[in-house]
Amino acid sequence: MRIDLHTHSTASDGMDTPAELVRNAAAAGLDVVALTDHDTVRGHAEAIAALPEGLTLATGAELSCQIDGVSLHMLAYLFDPDEPELARERELVRDDRVPRAQTMVGKLQALGVPVEWEQVARIAGDGSVGRPHIATALVELGVVETVSDAFTPEWLANGGRAYAEKHELDPFDAIRLVKAAGGVTVFAHPLAVKRGEVVPEASIARLAAAGLDGIEVDHMDHDEPTRARLRGLAGELGLLATGSSDYHGSRKTVRLGEYTTDPEIYGEITRRATGAFPVPGAGGPRPV
Repeated sequence: MRIDLHTHSTASDGMDTPAELVRNAAAAGLDVVALTDHDTVRGHAEAIAALPEGLTLATGAELSCQIDGVSLHMLAYLFDPDEPELARERELVRDDRVPRAQTMVGKLQALGVPVEWEQVARIAGDGSVGRPHIATALVELGVVETVSDAFTPEWLANGGRAYAEKHELDPFDAIRLVKAAGGVTVFAHPLAVKRGEVVPEASIARLAAAGLDGIEVDHMDHDEPTRARLRGLAGELGLLATGSSDYHGSRKTVRLGEYTTDPEIYGEITRRATGAFPVPGAGGPRPV
């Protein structure tokens, strides 16, 4: 089985619609794909309706969190999307995205970048606006060559010149809320140092003690020594070690299924979840 547990669609900051994403996942030879848009489950219904035969969808979301002044992303899998407290927190984060993005646009303008809010809004479309959309605008303007090049201290990285704070969940609250909704939590790309400051291992241990289920080990932003370090940490803390593409379509160079999760780990995730269940595809033929 080939299992990719971290992807994004146009419901947040990906380039593929949810329907396109599941079709592309099937074409890439995946058996399981998780749709984990930022702080939203809006793309799930479309993805389920278009799910090709032979592909299973694990529903989820990537929650924006912060601990001790450091931002982190928490992948939440197979939770009840209608659980009211978790739904309310997701809405608070989403509501803060537009004013935050507008603040970053203003900072860029003050730095002499001729970016306009209308340009960023056009790029975001119906998705939850975020830094990748602003980064895409910088690419369009020729300020940077790639989206990744915008995530530096010079521009949009955490604490960067054009960075703006946003409403984020306390990760301990996120773990509690996801578990109350029957879901499973995995700390996304925990040592992606190129994105900015990372959470120290002591804090990961505290999260594990609070009920964190796993950490994302195999990821494009982790080099081989970092993956080995994280795999050892997962073993020490009794955490599940996952692997995922963090696919955003053409916005990033990583391919669907470029990094995957061991089937036994995926099986343990599904065993722990009680809020929702993986959805087997029957919505259309599997691409050849």
